[in-house]
Amino acid sequence: MRVELEGVSVALGGRTVVHDVSLEAAPGTVLGVLGTNGSGKSTLLRTVCRVLRPAAGRVLLDGDDVRDLRPREAARRVAAVAQDSHEDFGITVLESVLLGRTPHRRGFSPDSAEDLDIAREAMDRVGVLGLARRRVAELSGGERQRVLLARAITQRSRVLVLDEPTNHLDIAHRLELMDLIGELGLTTLIALHDLDMALAHCDRVALLVAGRLERTGTPAEVLTPNVLRDRFRVDADLVDGRDRPHLLLHGVARTDTPRTTPTEGTR
Repeated sequence: MRVELEGVSVALGGRTVVHDVSLEAAPGTVLGVLGTNGSGKSTLLRTVCRVLRPAAGRVLLDGDDVRDLRPREAARRVAAVAQDSHEDFGITVLESVLLGRTPHRRGFSPDSAEDLDIAREAMDRVGVLGLARRRVAELSGGERQRVLLARAITQRSRVLVLDEPTNHLDIAHRLELMDLIGELGLTTLIALHDLDMALAHCDRVALLVAGRLERTGTPAEVLTPNVLRDRFRVDADLVDGRDRPHLLLHGVARTDTPRTTPTEGTR
């Protein structure tokens, strides 16, 4: 499913925090949304899953405005994983994951055998099947994050929106999670702080600066040493790895380093 953002602006508390952003994610690709804290990454992604309504512009799913879809239909098309969730701590992991089947059920019908099979398969894929009977409240932050991904997979949507999904995860589980996201074959929009993960797992990335889209392209095109210095305040180089480039970090950038203009390299 193709996702298009056309001139999207978002206002919160009477202040515009995302300004006229136009982006496209081709079917089955992973688009990373990058930027420092406060750049508008999470806010922008919340418009895709209807949590926020744009003040201007629109979000299209295969040409359909997401705001024109009924909530159930929108949920069948887009699944979201927030940074964390505290709303279902009183239920078990299996019950939490089965919430992903809600858009596919009629009314208050009980979980079917198919629902249970889909949920268990998703839990097995993300490594939480053994936690099925545990209460969500008893889990670590990383375990809860994997449960949320299992719920999103259970939803069987064609678009996946993830807001910092590697938060709380150790390095091995970060790598496993990002590998899994790529293997799902879904159109994926993902906000990331880990730029090395973006290099490895994103087909394209978009850099937001103060709520404005500064540049898009492949990760290697966007994450140049100048951009890393100017926008992320780190001195770093891209070096060749076994099968992809990596970031070689040297330290915090000097504040007196000459800065590029905001439009340099914009694509």
